[in-house]
Amino acid sequence: MAVREHWRSNLGFVLAASGSAVGLGNLWGFAYRASQGGGGAFLLLYLLIVLVVCLPVLVAEMALGRSTGHSPLLAPVTAAGKGWQPLGWLFIAASCGILAFYAVLMGWTGHTLIHALFVGLPSDQEAASTFFAGVSKGNSVLVGQGLSLVLTAAVVSTGVQGGIERLSRWALPLLFALLIGLAIWASGLEGAAAGRQTFLLNFDSAQLFNLTTIRHAFNQAFFSIGTGIGCILAYAAYLDRRAHLPREAVAVVGMDTAVGLLAGLVTFPVVMSFGLQNTVGESTIGALFISIPTGLASLGHTGQVVAVLFFFLAYLAAITSSVSLLEVPVASLVDRLGWTRRRAVTVAATVIFVLGLPSATYGPALDFMSDVFGGVLLIVGGLLISLLMGWRAPARFREDLSQSGTPSDLRHVLLFSLRWVSPLVIAVGLVISLWDLLGQWSSGLCPVLPSWLPVSWMVCAFGSAHGG
Repeated sequence: MAVREHWRSNLGFVLAASGSAVGLGNLWGFAYRASQGGGGAFLLLYLLIVLVVCLPVLVAEMALGRSTGHSPLLAPVTAAGKGWQPLGWLFIAASCGILAFYAVLMGWTGHTLIHALFVGLPSDQEAASTFFAGVSKGNSVLVGQGLSLVLTAAVVSTGVQGGIERLSRWALPLLFALLIGLAIWASGLEGAAAGRQTFLLNFDSAQLFNLTTIRHAFNQAFFSIGTGIGCILAYAAYLDRRAHLPREAVAVVGMDTAVGLLAGLVTFPVVMSFGLQNTVGESTIGALFISIPTGLASLGHTGQVVAVLFFFLAYLAAITSSVSLLEVPVASLVDRLGWTRRRAVTVAATVIFVLGLPSATYGPALDFMSDVFGGVLLIVGGLLISLLMGWRAPARFREDLSQSGTPSDLRHVLLFSLRWVSPLVIAVGLVISLWDLLGQWSSGLCPVLPSWLPVSWMVCAFGSAHGG
């Protein structure tokens, strides 16, 4: 059965889609990846991928959802036949896999927020590391993961207008207000200018050809915008036929990129002002849960207030994204099996909680799920969407945009990009991502593999060739 719910207005869709895009990937991943990728070089690669690749694919994903009026599971079949059913299942796998580890990160964020609010901040980096070790292990992880999924389920169960759109209408403006306020505050720190210069404006041209930097740029672009997961497709199925999709896509991409840059203007001055460069460069975890609390602790009560606002902001951004991720399997269950929304939410959230248990209890499992579901599958999804709407169902793409008043020239440009630019660039990015990822895994496995295993020499040789 086709989707019957609708957004109250196009603004509601834009805010919800932007909320889907704006999440921990902006506040948490952007700072780390920029610090690893030569600052300006990473930013240039990221912007090129967003504008040349992600934007046309985002429009195509919106057109696929709106033109079919079906969930992510059934939309590819409706548009191009049963041969495209695997794409629907890929959307389900990607969204559920991401939310499975994302809920764990949300739990960490919520725990840190509550601790900053009622207890205070760690006094130094060692104390911060000890606190985070407690946050990321034991029963508290499962509690945080479960509560985050319950909160997400509560929003999704109330429907499109009553839950998702209502949340987005107040959450996105509040998120931007808090982020702008924090960026203004951070600009007054002693190391603000040095932080921007070191991490954001510094341009290392060699990083443009670094495989890890390229992979980070692809992952950041696809993960933060949400292209290839099915979230935007699910939301677009509820969209009015008169909405101008390219304009809506530009608004979503613009908001998402603005949040990433603003987050950098908050994080980098804090890191530089308090000499935490090494910590932020070690991992994404170091950027969010260790560096920021450690730096702000030295500011006393002011630092505590800023920390509470920052982690509240992070959790708010996470909720708007997790809601869109849960909507993918929920809409699919409602559409395919005719279940009530409440029943679909209960089943989907329970399954996702179980899928997230490895990430909650074993750190390497979280890293693995992040690399596979939050990286490779997204890029594969974007590639398949471009092929479907560019080659298999171009008439549907043209007709949908034409009905909403998109100029002919713009339709031709978008279709050309979907056919000849996006697939080629995404394919290259996918090969680079897989090669770099396999190389990193090989480098990590080599020291622990017994030498007598026949595959040991192959794994170690590949890791060595990768530079591990």
